[in-house]
Amino acid sequence: MSAATISPARAVHPTAVHRLAHALRAVRVFTGAAFDVAVLGRYEDEAAGVRRRR
Repeated sequence: MSAATISPARAVHPTAVHRLAHALRAVRVFTGAAFDVAVLGRYEDEAAGVRRRR
């Protein structure tokens, strides 16, 4: 009779998955904003937190 040990497959750590997801989301948001400003010419002062003196 022989004894065999079965080790579970290495799983990706959940924190690494979240970091990747957050990084991809940040890239998507940044490129979307850059596209809106550069190509479409949209820039919303109030949404960006810019206040002008009146």
